[in-house]
Amino acid sequence: MSTLAESAGTAPGYRAGRTLPLRVELVRQLKRRRTLIMGAILAVLPFVLLIAFAIGGDPADRNGRVTLMDTATASGANFAAVNLFVSAGFLLVIPVALFCGDTVASEASWSSLRYLLAAPVPRARLLWSKLAVGLGLSLAAMVLLPVVALAAGTAAYGWGPLQIPTGGTLDAVTPAGRLVVVVAYLFVSQLVTAGLAFWLSTRTDAPLGAVGGAVGLTIVGNVLDAVTALGHWRDFLPAHWQFAWADAVQPRPEWSGMIQGAAVSVTYALVLFALAFRGFARKDVVS
Repeated sequence: MSTLAESAGTAPGYRAGRTLPLRVELVRQLKRRRTLIMGAILAVLPFVLLIAFAIGGDPADRNGRVTLMDTATASGANFAAVNLFVSAGFLLVIPVALFCGDTVASEASWSSLRYLLAAPVPRARLLWSKLAVGLGLSLAAMVLLPVVALAAGTAAYGWGPLQIPTGGTLDAVTPAGRLVVVVAYLFVSQLVTAGLAFWLSTRTDAPLGAVGGAVGLTIVGNVLDAVTALGHWRDFLPAHWQFAWADAVQPRPEWSGMIQGAAVSVTYALVLFALAFRGFARKDVVS
């Protein structure tokens, strides 16, 4: 009597869900040089800013107007917020594009993609594993920066309330929770870049093309958002909401901007992820 596996045309004991375990893919990606370099850059940035503030002295208000940068040395929480502010527009885009764009395309460039599929690893399973690890590493990168900045800032400037440029402060306990909200929103807002990079990764055999294409399109979005003549059309650009997280560090947080930004980002990301899975399912893999 034939077994169920034989009748299905698969080897005995084969389970599609057990192929390419997440822990295996995660370990592979953690050991790669680009992961280590990106982690080092994000970990070093707070110390670079500490040195810059030490050389330049305390930020001074030269225009009669206090900005977030002017409060950087007020406390560790302020220093962490400044690190997120200077990184959100571009620096944090790079690890997301790198970890999500250098996934399928890197396997194709190494000519190992066809062997993975011949293992056999189902195509959907391969993409889910790659995407989950890419998003996980992207989130880790976004957590690493404020954690290191908070520790370094607290050591340099002390633990204290978060001073708000527009006036008022948040007590010494509240900022930690608010920073968690900020990081969560930044991650959601970068899902568009992740979707672009992942989709491009399934369309090309050149990892640099996928990563560079995602970064380039993100920059184009930032440029378009600066064109005020577009009016309300800018509301449909993810870049228009990238700094909406600033509303979370007010005495009374305002959520409407972050909700709109998250909705726009998630919508674009779901479409791009769907296109990636659909296109890869029909792709003739020869690399």
